Amino acid sequence: MKKFFCLFVFFLFISGSIHAQVEKKVDLKALDNYFAKMVKDWDVPGASIGVVKDGELVFTGNYGVLEKGKKGKPNAQTLYAIASNSKAFTSAIMGMLVQEGKLDWNDKVKKYLPYFAMYDEWVAEHMTIRDILSHRVGLGTFSGDNIWYKSNLTAKEIIERIQYVPQAYEFRSGYGYSNLMYITAGEIIKTITGKSWGQNVKERILGPLGMDRSIYSLKDLDSMGNYAQPHARKDDENYVIPWVDWEYVGATGGLVSSVEDISKWMIFNLNNGIHNSDTLLTKDTRNMVWTPHNNFKVDHTKQNDFDRHFSAYGLGWGLSDYHGRMRVGHTGGYDGFITAINLIPDENLGVVVLTNGVKSPIMAASYYALDTFLGIENGKDWSTDLLKSTNNYAASDTRIADRKAKRVLGTKPSITPEKMVGEYTSDLCGKITIQEVNGVFKLIFENHPLLSASLTHWHYDVWEIHWEHPQAWFSFGTIKLRTDNNLEVLGFDFDVPNDDFFFEELKPYKK
Repeated sequence: MKKFFCLFVFFLFISGSIHAQVEKKVDLKALDNYFAKMVKDWDVPGASIGVVKDGELVFTGNYGVLEKGKKGKPNAQTLYAIASNSKAFTSAIMGMLVQEGKLDWNDKVKKYLPYFAMYDEWVAEHMTIRDILSHRVGLGTFSGDNIWYKSNLTAKEIIERIQYVPQAYEFRSGYGYSNLMYITAGEIIKTITGKSWGQNVKERILGPLGMDRSIYSLKDLDSMGNYAQPHARKDDENYVIPWVDWEYVGATGGLVSSVEDISKWMIFNLNNGIHNSDTLLTKDTRNMVWTPHNNFKVDHTKQNDFDRHFSAYGLGWGLSDYHGRMRVGHTGGYDGFITAINLIPDENLGVVVLTNGVKSPIMAASYYALDTFLGIENGKDWSTDLLKSTNNYAASDTRIADRKAKRVLGTKPSITPEKMVGEYTSDLCGKITIQEVNGVFKLIFENHPLLSASLTHWHYDVWEIHWEHPQAWFSFGTIKLRTDNNLEVLGFDFDVPNDDFFFEELKPYKK
């Protein structure tokens, strides 16, 4: 017992020394004050921020509330959905399967999923694991996300519909951020191991790293407790929305975690995949996922805020340089949560920012923390600058206002409303039905019940959509009936202005 006590005192001394060294270089109180003001200025309900340096969690800051209108405060153990920051866990598991000889990075997807199909048969036949993990498959950013979003489809059923997503650029000749490809990766992991993505994450990463407050299923949320509530925004105000189940698409964004747990993940990655004396990721795997597989153009003819010379996507990680140092990171967006993880490996430095609102200062907090710990004095007030650009973008987005301004009042539909009633089919989403219920026209998505809506006449043969459930990423929308020359309804087209989910791709047609 005395031996363990002495060891405990020794570790406390070492930990205290590290914190003392950090405090000499960085004014942690000033950092805390900056973040507190930032959260208030951005009007994000709550935020938890952590900084790791030299293998230790040296700063945690928790601000705002767990839920608007209630007094509960977040702390370093508070759970947030980390969304697409889960992708790095997916590429890590893929790397472990490569290490075990069960997979090769250049294996074809169809070797494991024979039913896999794309916009082009040759492309589907030649697509590799590296292709799907680096967003170079020819699909546009977020294209096809309506297949899985708020869906009751299985991963296999989602993947079977990818063939209907339109091509955006030549195979391996561009970049299109594709959640669908990470869902595909998750199904490959399940096929090889016989276990779900979530089970693999828990057994291979969460358990070994001691990330005991990280979950992949909402079934565990209440038993874990201490979790933030997601918030959407309307009329410049935050409001609480329900958690949405992403377990079925976990490989693209299903992990729920905390600052304390993510700090362990960052330390593990900064230590090149080694936890204590256990090498979970080999040198080859570390180099593979942190190597550029899809490069982005950088304007070398003018200066930028980061002295950036390259920008790229690895496998589950974004890559660039930050004032002469390599930066590895990712962001994540989930209904009501926005998060970011950024690592500077050369400095053994990492920053995690978790927020429970959709107007979020994740990059302002990340850049300010990085600059502070790196000693970069560029006079940048990241919070003020990025808040201004965010507000300017919102003010310049007149898509909805423009549509409302063009509404023609007093018109009547040329097609009797009863004619639009019936079953429609979308190759991407499946059956969509328009029904009349007690004089109200209903829009019902068979595979996406949380997208159900009612319809009211807008003008001519256009009908406005009124969503029956809270939506974080879109609000106003309409459908326009398509007819033949005899005014028989053939289908309808969506117009839902937003940056994330492209309803115009659905193109429902009448059976």
